[in-house]
Amino acid sequence: MPDKSVVLTRNGAVATILLNRPEKLNALDESEERGLEEAIAAIAHDATIRVAILTGAGRAFCAGGDIQTLVDLKTHHHSATLRKLLEQGNNLVQEIRRLPFPVLASVNGPTAGAGMSLALACDMRIASDRATFVQAFLKIGLHPDWGGTFFVARQVGIARAMEMFFLGDPVGAEEAKRIGLVNFVVPHEQLAAETLKLADRLAALPQLPVSLLKDALYQRIETQLDSVMEIEVAAQMKCFESENFAEGLKAFAEKRPPVFKGDRPRRQDSP
Repeated sequence: MPDKSVVLTRNGAVATILLNRPEKLNALDESEERGLEEAIAAIAHDATIRVAILTGAGRAFCAGGDIQTLVDLKTHHHSATLRKLLEQGNNLVQEIRRLPFPVLASVNGPTAGAGMSLALACDMRIASDRATFVQAFLKIGLHPDWGGTFFVARQVGIARAMEMFFLGDPVGAEEAKRIGLVNFVVPHEQLAAETLKLADRLAALPQLPVSLLKDALYQRIETQLDSVMEIEVAAQMKCFESENFAEGLKAFAEKRPPVFKGDRPRRQDSP
């Protein structure tokens, strides 16, 4: 395996983007974000590519944001760097949506937070029966990002989205299929083969109407996604500066439940 945090390979009309930090459960850091940007840019205007697959190396798809990166940013009060990383993540999500061919997430294991947003930004999802989906931002005092509030609510409805965000409990593969988070669930050992089989079916479709169909399906909601991600960045920055985020990180490192203080903002009275 090449020593890169993201590996791009091509097999005929199918490109595969591999998140390649298995020792970190493919958690997202600056190098992986940059690798994703480069991989997406490389295939965006490649006329030979008709389908892209996004998957993870090792036992996880993507564990979300890298905790050590968050610790470093919080310790050194690097708010501007966090904002930059969030905005880069938002751009990645948009670039995935704008690719003129189908993008297939092959979810090979646990996926969380921004990693789950990456999977949901893809056009279709096929999951291993070992895959799990979790949104546990609140457990460390943070707000969902990378379009998570938009994607989850749109896929499963507001009530179930509230449950996933508030409680942070993992959703298994079969339940994820039942509630609409994934399209297909297959035995783990068959995931790679079934993913390629599905990719070949998609690659055989006529390119022009596929591209136009993606535009038609996404056109009305893209402005909403832009607005939601801007709101997420503003909310995440407020949470980053809070004492509760510091407590959440400390509790995570100490493997204990966090003890959060009341930091609810005042509700603005109507004029």
